[in-house]
Amino acid sequence: MKRIVHFSKAFFPTAIISTALIILGIIGYVLLGGFELGVDFQAGLIQEVQFAPTAFSLTYTGLGNASVSMDRSGLYIVISGSGVEGTTHAFPYTEYTTIGSLLGGIRGKGVAGLAVLDGASLGNIPSQSLIQSAQGNPQLSSVPYGIHYLPPNAPPIGIDEVRLALLPLGTVSVQVLGTEEERRFMIRMEDSEVNNKEGVPAEKIINTLETNFGEGGVAVTRSDYVGSRFSKQLTDQAGLLMGLTLLLILIYSSIRFKPQFAIGAVLAIAHDALIMVAFITWTRMEFNTTTIAAILTILGYSINDTIVIFDRIRETRRIYPEDSFVNILDRSLSETLGRTVITTVTTMLAVLSLFIFTTGSMRDFALALLVGMVSGVYSTIFIASGFTSFWESAVLKRRAKKLTAGTIAVPSKA
Repeated sequence: MKRIVHFSKAFFPTAIISTALIILGIIGYVLLGGFELGVDFQAGLIQEVQFAPTAFSLTYTGLGNASVSMDRSGLYIVISGSGVEGTTHAFPYTEYTTIGSLLGGIRGKGVAGLAVLDGASLGNIPSQSLIQSAQGNPQLSSVPYGIHYLPPNAPPIGIDEVRLALLPLGTVSVQVLGTEEERRFMIRMEDSEVNNKEGVPAEKIINTLETNFGEGGVAVTRSDYVGSRFSKQLTDQAGLLMGLTLLLILIYSSIRFKPQFAIGAVLAIAHDALIMVAFITWTRMEFNTTTIAAILTILGYSINDTIVIFDRIRETRRIYPEDSFVNILDRSLSETLGRTVITTVTTMLAVLSLFIFTTGSMRDFALALLVGMVSGVYSTIFIASGFTSFWESAVLKRRAKKLTAGTIAVPSKA
């Protein structure tokens, strides 16, 4: 016979511990001014930049219009407009493997009005290291349009260096994208700061960075402005999503089980959500859409574990109908303990790999999952099961009280 662990003895102490952690999280939320909101939930200017010097520049003074585009397979120059026949000049990287050969191919096309500037010293640099900036208009003109590249073995740039360079602009948040060797960053200036700077244009950030890191050495890969209405709408939708998740789980659990089991399941996942709030608040982890995805993943993982255990409780109750509910709980939790541990540990190994080998928001996502999985197992065993045990005990006490009151009310025979 499998050894039965008396989890029920820890129901009350763990309830105290959970309450203390949740209260600590609420205190931290109030004292620290809420979450460290990410760029998804705040209005303002958002730019993604990569520190990459200019490889060469293109100009066009011929008939019609000339535009340049790039993807992973090559570079394309499109000539169109009135008075010219539409033509696309393709320069695939498989054919033009180096920047030198690519420049030779562009010059060799002999397109009237198209000129290539610089790039003489980059002959052996792979073409796939080229990066097109989103800054400016990709339509070529007499003003040189720069094509950037990431030099091989380029020294990494730290996030503290970028923050220090942008310090004169006021409150500007910086986030690393990818590895330091890729030298990619997301820069965000809050809406209030933009207004205080009298509408600081996106170019002001680039000019400030180029002053510190070299002229023409910054490529803008994305530039957006998020309005206050959109950021508030996203915040409201996140709260609504969490509320709907709890409601749907309550409805599903009520249909499949008794009400006490449904309420216990909802309390367990609400506990997990509040524990995550406490963790995110005190660690000052950035709260963004990735964080919400992590929380929802944890809630799904937790409710799945809870449903498995509740199924076992229902089955054990049929097998041992005369046994007390506390003993049924202990037996069911003990029988599913091995499954719970194995499932959790194997999942955590995969998540741990993400935590070790990734950076930025993906690393935060993995860390949140690790904490949430531990909380999910804990809440399933001690919170959901503890509540159902408390409910059943309260029902038995009420029944006993009614029976006692009925016995006293019956008059004795003379």
